[in-house]
Amino acid sequence: MQRRQPQFAAVFLAFSGVLCVCPPAARAGSPSGSGAQSAIHTGGSIAGFVKDSSGLPRSGAAVLLLDKYERVLERGVTNARGIFGFPDLTPGSYSIRVSLASFVPALKHRIAVQPGMQSLLFINMASVISSVELVYAAPGQGALMSDDWKWTLKSSTATRPVLRLRDEDLFPEAADSPEERRGETSIFSDTLGMIRISAGDSEGPGIGATPDLGTAFALATSLYRSNRVQLSGKFGYMPRTGLPEGGFRTTFSRAGSTRQVSVTMRQLYVPNRTLPAGPPDSPALRTMTVAMSDHIDILDNIRIEYGASLDSISFLDRLTYSSPYARLTYRLGSLGVLQLAYSSGVPPVDLLARDPEAEKQLHQDLNALSTMPVISMRGGQVRMERTENMEIGYQKRAGSRTVSLSAFHESVSNPALTVSAPGGLLPASDLMPDFSSSSSIFNLGSYRRSGYAVSLVQALGDRFEAGISYGNAGVLEVNSDTPVNGQGGEAAALDLRSRFRTSNHQWASARISASLPGSGTELTASYEWTDPGVVLLSHYYMTQGAFPQPGCNIRIRQPLPQMFGMPGRLEATAELQNLLAQGYASVPASGGHRVVVTQVPRAIRGGLSFVF
Repeated sequence: MQRRQPQFAAVFLAFSGVLCVCPPAARAGSPSGSGAQSAIHTGGSIAGFVKDSSGLPRSGAAVLLLDKYERVLERGVTNARGIFGFPDLTPGSYSIRVSLASFVPALKHRIAVQPGMQSLLFINMASVISSVELVYAAPGQGALMSDDWKWTLKSSTATRPVLRLRDEDLFPEAADSPEERRGETSIFSDTLGMIRISAGDSEGPGIGATPDLGTAFALATSLYRSNRVQLSGKFGYMPRTGLPEGGFRTTFSRAGSTRQVSVTMRQLYVPNRTLPAGPPDSPALRTMTVAMSDHIDILDNIRIEYGASLDSISFLDRLTYSSPYARLTYRLGSLGVLQLAYSSGVPPVDLLARDPEAEKQLHQDLNALSTMPVISMRGGQVRMERTENMEIGYQKRAGSRTVSLSAFHESVSNPALTVSAPGGLLPASDLMPDFSSSSSIFNLGSYRRSGYAVSLVQALGDRFEAGISYGNAGVLEVNSDTPVNGQGGEAAALDLRSRFRTSNHQWASARISASLPGSGTELTASYEWTDPGVVLLSHYYMTQGAFPQPGCNIRIRQPLPQMFGMPGRLEATAELQNLLAQGYASVPASGGHRVVVTQVPRAIRGGLSFVF
C-alpha cells in the first residue's frame, strides 16, 4: 500500500478528532436495539482547520461567524492545532471569515447548518489567494470516514492522542480560560488599535471637518468579555490660522444586544476675521453629540433600524437639535430587497452597516468623528444645516451582479456652501471661515429637490469590482447673468441667494475598485458627470451602498513592509477629491470680479496609519 504524506495524515487526523469528540448534536438517546429510538437533533455546528501554504496549522487566527445578513454573531480564534468551532447553531445559512496577519483573509458564504449536521472547513491561508473547502457530515453517515481516513487512523499511531481532544480545544468560544478556571476574569481582551497621521485639505463644507494637519487614534477592546468599547480621538492644527482642533468619540455596545450608544465631543477655535463684533480672542466652537442606534426584527424577513442623535452646539449662542431616523428592510427572497427610509436633521452616519472586521470599524469611527454638524452664519446668528429626507430603494443580487434603484425627496434648510467673493462684497455677519482655503462658508437659505438613481455593480472575482450609475436629481443653477448688487452688505447677500434655483439635471457616474495581488494595494476611482456650470449637491443615500461623488475622485491604500521586526503594520493612504473642479457655479460681480459657489470643493489628503 502506498504511504500517504504526513501533512495529509495530520489534516485528516485532526478532523477525525472533530468528528469523534464534537458530534453535531447530543448523542443522547436510547441504545440501538429493539424499541430504541434515535435522538432528535435540533442544532448543528461549524468547525474548521486553518493551515498555511506549507501545511502547518496556524494558531491565533481570528474567526468571525456571520449570519445571512452579514451580522457578526460570534468571534473566535484557532487553537494551537489550528482548529476552531461554533457548536449548537440554529439551522440556517452562515458565513465564516478568517483573518491572520500577513495573509489574505479567507471568506466562505452560504454555509448550510441543518439539525444534526456538521459543516467542516479546510482553510488554506496564503499571501495571494486564500482558499476554503467545505465538507458536510451527518450523524451515522460517515461522510469523512473514507478509506483514506481509516488508513490514516490505523497507520499514524503516534498522532492518535488527537482523538482525546476536548470540547474546549475545538471550541475556544465555549471554553473557560485558565484565568477563569482560577477564579480570575480578564478585564480587557481582543484589543485592536490604530494611529493615523494625515495632512491636506478639509473634506467638505463646514468648519473643522478634518484638520489640515493632525493626528488621530482609535482603540477597540472587549470589557469583561461582554461589552465592546471603542475610543477614538483626533487633534491637529490649521496651518493657515495656527488654531487647534480636537475631538473624542466613545462607542459602547453589549454582547447579545443590538443597541449601540456613542458620545462625541469636538472643539475648535474660529478666527475672528469673519465675526462682526466678536471678542478679541478667537472664539471656541464646541459640539457634543449623543447618539443611539438599534434594530428590531419583526419577522424573519422584515427589519426596522432606527436611532437618533442629540446635537448641542456652543458658539456665540447655544443650539440644540435632535435628528431621528428609521429604515425598514423587507427581504423578498429571490426577488430582492425593498427598503423605505426617513431621516431628519444631520445625516445618520450610524446607519452605515458596521463592518464585521474590527479594523474597519475603527476606520468607521474615525470617519464619524470627522463628520460634525455643518453650521453657517446668517444675520450674525449661527444656523445648522438640517435635511429632511424620504427615500425608497430596491436591490437585487444575481450571482456576482447587483442592481440598485433609489428615489428620494429632501428639504434642506440653511445649506452651507463654499463661496469665494471679492472682499467687502458680502457682510461678515453672513460668512464663516473655511480653514482649507481663503474662501468662506455661505448660508444659501433653503431648497427642495427630488431625484432617482439606478446603479449596476459587477464583481469580477474577489479583487476587482466595477459599477456604473445613472440618475436625475436637482442641482443649483444660476438664473441671471447680471452683476451682484454692488452696494455690498446684506443687499448683496440677499441678491446672491436669489440668483440660485433648483432644477433637475441628468448625471452619470462610473466606479472601479481593485485590490492588487502581491503588493496589497487597494485602489478606488470614480467619476460623476453632469452639466457644467451648476452646483452639484451631495445626497446621503440610505437605501443603497453606492454613494456617487461629484467629479473625479481617487483613493489609494497601500500597505507598507514591516521594519525592524516591529509589531503591527503600516499603511499609507491618499485621497483626491473632485480633481477636475466640477460642480462650480460662477456669478458676475461689479468691477469684473466673480463670485464662485460650490458644495464639493477640490481637496487632496494623504496620511500614514499604524495598526497594532
